[in-house]
Amino acid sequence: MWSADTEGASRDIRALAVRYTLQLLAERAEGNTVEVRVPPFGAVQCIEGPRHTRGTPPNVVEADAATWLALATGRLGWIDALASGRIHASGQRADLTGHLPIVSAGSG
Repeated sequence: MWSADTEGASRDIRALAVRYTLQLLAERAEGNTVEVRVPPFGAVQCIEGPRHTRGTPPNVVEADAATWLALATGRLGWIDALASGRIHASGQRADLTGHLPIVSAGSG
């Protein structure tokens, strides 16, 4: 079981939580316009719009695992994460505001 607070969790638990929430995002926001990356644990494409097929996608969101899980659980807001530099978002469609949080804090 994992929770929103994964700082003390093992690497395997953090990886599982990241992959799970990325999968939920991809299922709920189907599409190929935005690539969400949480290195080294995973990346998904989501959000409807023009399909990207080769090279670096024009719309990318990247965060570390702790930041991604805070966003996914609603412990951190999108605007706050952008303003503090905890996430990198590039491209016109690289905005996950309407898709977060993915799970409620404490879920697992």
